[in-house]
Amino acid sequence: MPNLRDIRRRIRSVQNTQQITKAMKMVAAAKLRRSQEGMFAARPYAAKMLEVLNSLASRADQTHHPLLEERPEQKVRVLLVTADRGLCGAFNTNLIRFTQHRLQEMEVSAEIQAIDCLGRKGRDYFRRRQWSIGDQWVGKMGRIQYEDSVAIAERLIESFSSKNCDAVYVVYNQFKSVISQKVVMERLLPIERLETKPEEVLLDYLYEPTPQALFHTLLPKHVFFQVYHAMLESAAAEHAARMTAMESATNNARDMIDRLTLYANRVRQAAITKEIIEVVSGAQALG
Repeated sequence: MPNLRDIRRRIRSVQNTQQITKAMKMVAAAKLRRSQEGMFAARPYAAKMLEVLNSLASRADQTHHPLLEERPEQKVRVLLVTADRGLCGAFNTNLIRFTQHRLQEMEVSAEIQAIDCLGRKGRDYFRRRQWSIGDQWVGKMGRIQYEDSVAIAERLIESFSSKNCDAVYVVYNQFKSVISQKVVMERLLPIERLETKPEEVLLDYLYEPTPQALFHTLLPKHVFFQVYHAMLESAAAEHAARMTAMESATNNARDMIDRLTLYANRVRQAAITKEIIEVVSGAQALG
């Protein structure tokens, strides 16, 4: 039977852990509130911009801008957005497992040119796998800035425009609710075109200025903001996952403390009973 002192020491250890997880939950909740504000503000703009650019790309000629050029996907580049830290449940695991599965599917018909890792967890995992790691950005998810998304998107645009890759995809966790995050994979480049029926005729627009000048300004900004939007979604999903994980850890610690306290009381009662029996037995022997 374990020593009562060891059980009490373990109870104090679990209580200290419970205080840490409770504090981490409160910090994650505060960060989630700020992340949600930025994400909800950016989501309508990103969705409307994607809708407008998809409509323009469906009507425009591919020669108007390099980012509209549709090529057979022989070389593919993937931007993976993960967290820099752990202790957020299955947030990173689901992302990595989903990405690995999709990469294996893509390799059947295309070559994975590189995996660009935004976040430490994705980089640490795929650097030990057979796929080559491209650009790496670590420490950017703690404080998201639009300038960082511009730098990341410019690298992707440069790779696509120079024909080092034929398509660029982004994988991230989309925020659904505090207890739900969805892993999504979206194509960044080339710009998606609307699916139309064969008999449907799309009316073209009158461009002022020229289509080339208009697309030269709009398309890069569209890619910049889509990367920024993916970062905001991933950050909000990460804080939500961490808050949920820390709440579960706190509850598990409380349950463990209750079980250990009950066990300690039983051990203490058994020790007291044993001492009483020894005293009674000694008195009977003397009598």
